[in-house]
Amino acid sequence: MNGAPSRVPPPPIPLTVLTGFLGAGKSTLLNRLLRDPALAQAAVIINEFGEIGLDHLLVEHVEDGVMLLSTGCLCCTMRGDLVNTLEKLLRGLDNGRMNFNRVIIETTGLADPAPVLHTAMVHPYLVMRFRLDGVVTVVDAVNGASTLDAHIEAVKQVAVADRIVLTKTDLLGSSGAKSALLSRLAALNPAAPVIEAASASVAQLVDCGLYDAERKIPDVKRWLAEEAYAAPDHHHHHDVNRHDEAIRAFTLATDQAIPFSAFEMFLDLVRSMHGPNLLRVKGIVKLAEQPDRPVVIHGVQHVFHPPVTLAAWPDADHRTRLVFIVNGIEERVIKDLFDAFLGIAQPDRPDRAALTGNPLTPFGGADHLR
Repeated sequence: MNGAPSRVPPPPIPLTVLTGFLGAGKSTLLNRLLRDPALAQAAVIINEFGEIGLDHLLVEHVEDGVMLLSTGCLCCTMRGDLVNTLEKLLRGLDNGRMNFNRVIIETTGLADPAPVLHTAMVHPYLVMRFRLDGVVTVVDAVNGASTLDAHIEAVKQVAVADRIVLTKTDLLGSSGAKSALLSRLAALNPAAPVIEAASASVAQLVDCGLYDAERKIPDVKRWLAEEAYAAPDHHHHHDVNRHDEAIRAFTLATDQAIPFSAFEMFLDLVRSMHGPNLLRVKGIVKLAEQPDRPVVIHGVQHVFHPPVTLAAWPDADHRTRLVFIVNGIEERVIKDLFDAFLGIAQPDRPDRAALTGNPLTPFGGADHLR
């Protein structure tokens, strides 16, 4: 020990994923947002599908702040390149050659967003340096319904969104078409606000992730309109001609404080049984070991961010609340499993914490609950 003070790691850099199907208007929206002084220090990564990349030439931004990934799609062949690009950005920042305080990734319109999110969530170094700030999905109001009918990628893009931006509303012929599309988007993702592109602002589209790094407050109110979609008719008006009836959103809630080991086993089992079909899992959890300091979780498919412990509950509701957005999984399957683990975790039942002596070792071993 030489007595030198330990280096305090920098706060994680917010990373926003901008997605939406081909022709929805992602680049147009990005151009407009980048004119806002609030994004003056944003680095932008643009993924194009094709041998010759053009989209980056259409983005009006500082040249050395835009990086192009072409000839592939981020959700498949390009994931390694995305890791390399993010690491390159970090090296530029650390050695002073670059200066940015946020990263925006614009995906190709063909991207399944889940693997893109995995890249930011699973890499052991990137997860320390970046935090997933949110997913912004752009939907074309004119062609949105037919696109959702024809392309499962578009359905997933809507289902995982934290914000949905509706473009081309001025071209709609009737208010009925808009209402029908809004109803469909709400059924796919009841927690995501829908914002019209013409009035969309940076403030509405950034800092929309699971928690605010400055204040450590989870966005609970946005997740949950629990009574609305726990109602018996929540899954009403399914159209057999559309292709997204398998996408469901539901909430699990309990007043019971849960031992961490029981909750960890529940998540492990859900991931092992249903991982590919867990489009998004978000939640705030009341742990038996620290009931006054809830834990925030955030996962996509089988990959979960390191949990974050909050200093206090953000509102008067101190229940565990978990939001699931899933593909082809019945709500009852997850709920029955959750209820079973709650039963195991009753005070008169033994749990794994008593056997291991280490109740706060989350999701693969690293003690993040500090």
